[in-house]
Amino acid sequence: MIILGILACIVAIGFLCWLLFTLAVFALPFFVGVTTGMWAINSGAGWLGAILVGALAAGFTFGAGQLLLGTVRPLWAKLAIALVFVAPAIVAGYHATHGIAKHLMPSEGWQIAFSIIGAVAVGTVAFLRIAGMAGDGQSGRGLVQA
Repeated sequence: MIILGILACIVAIGFLCWLLFTLAVFALPFFVGVTTGMWAINSGAGWLGAILVGALAAGFTFGAGQLLLGTVRPLWAKLAIALVFVAPAIVAGYHATHGIAKHLMPSEGWQIAFSIIGAVAVGTVAFLRIAGMAGDGQSGRGLVQA
């Protein structure tokens, strides 16, 4: 029974890490949606209105990011847009790794070191995914075609 518990724990940690890496791109839209939803509920919109406003704000943020990455031409501007989306993912990666490291090692220095490594890993994956979305879709341009 103890071995099954250990295996289940490893599977759960693996699933949560996969989920973190997969959803890191959506950290900024999620933050905007939650913030807007909290504003809406505090202004008296009710639960349904707050959920609707938050979902619309999150969708608009993600859509605006996609539109900007697809239409902006200068590389420095695409990099700036990507970094705006990657920064919340880095913060989320730090805190997720720190939550795991707190339970696994007693030294606070090592906890912070592993948390920084986790933040860099999540930020790198989020940047690569966003950079993949920013592809201009013009492969083959400039090539001689027969």
